[in-house]
Amino acid sequence: MNSTLKDLFLEQLQDMYDSEHRITKALPKLIEAATCKELKSALESHLRETEGQIEKLERVFRTFDEKANGTKCDAIVGILTEGDSIVKENKKAPTINAAIIAAAQKVEHYEIATYGSLKAWASSLGNSEAANLLGEILDEEKGADRTLNELSAAKNEEALEEAEAGTVKR
Repeated sequence: MNSTLKDLFLEQLQDMYDSEHRITKALPKLIEAATCKELKSALESHLRETEGQIEKLERVFRTFDEKANGTKCDAIVGILTEGDSIVKENKKAPTINAAIIAAAQKVEHYEIATYGSLKAWASSLGNSEAANLLGEILDEEKGADRTLNELSAAKNEEALEEAEAGTVKR
């Protein structure tokens, strides 16, 4: 049970540390499944960014004199499991890139919500260094979501056209 804001903060920070590690394992599968060069590139870029976010989270732990440690994040496990299912159901289908974007955006939205709370809590706890690092991660997640939004309009249209034509664009 969380008895203080710091306890709640650290518990959620541990969840996100676990989440980012899980995401680094999930992204290569999405990259492999994507048939669109732009989407592959965006996911590869975000994979590198996620690896950097793990390092930033380790720095946040240090600002609280805590050892970086992950606690299983049931929410991200569920989102990633659903993403795996979506990809499997759409593999070799015209909808594969649209499905990957939808799965990735679910992850981004969860991260945006959690990092927004963590940043606010770090500020409330008087830890500006942690708040700044979490703000950087939050901005990166918002940027990834914007990129996915931009790709989604084109990929959704392609999925419609390909379904009608019976082809899959590369």
